This record gives sequence, C-alpha cells and structure tokens, in this order.
Amino acid sequence: MKRFINYVKECYTELVEKTSWPTWKELQSSAIVVSIASLIIALVVYLMDKSFETLLEAFYRIF
Repeated sequence: MKRFINYVKECYTELVEKTSWPTWKELQSSAIVVSIASLIIALVVYLMDKSFETLLEAFYRIF
C-alpha cells in the first residue's frame, strides 16, 4: 500500500511541478492548425473517394 501511495504522490508532483503546460494563446493556435489540417485531409479523402467512385462506375458501365 505504501508503494501505491508513493506512486500517486510522485504522479501528482510530476503533473503539477514538472509538466510545462502551453499558454492559452499557444493552445488556441495549435487548435486552429489541427482544425485546418483535419479539414484539408478530409477534403483530400472525399475527393479520392469521389474519383474512385466515378472510375468504378465507368468501369462497370463497360462490362
């Protein structure tokens, strides 16, 4: 039990004293970058899906 309590204390100490948290401004700019990257990736995947759909429809019309 003593080892568990020591573990929890060490976790708390590391979380509170040793971890460097981003500022609110840094957090906002990172969130914007992630949102834009996600939208771009979603758009690329959508365009790939539509192009494969069109290709397969043309292929199936031939046969």
